[in-house]
Amino acid sequence: MSKPPLNPTDDLVEALAEIEHEQWMHWSQAVAVDVADATRVKWQRWRVDYSKLTDDLKEADRVWARRVVTLLRQRRLIP
Repeated sequence: MSKPPLNPTDDLVEALAEIEHEQWMHWSQAVAVDVADATRVKWQRWRVDYSKLTDDLKEADRVWARRVVTLLRQRRLIP
């Protein structure tokens, strides 16, 4: 069974989530020397292309993306 097509807001959220993941990868590499070894190992497994993440990990990025969409709507920058 295939998923229904994304609506425009879903498309925006997904694009923003992908950018959020890229930002997180850069940040996690920058602070890696300051975190515990176990954390560093866990993060290393997640430093992959967004498309390769599990749905649960993608959802963590989508949470932040939805916050961006909400802020943009509140400021009337998007409909």
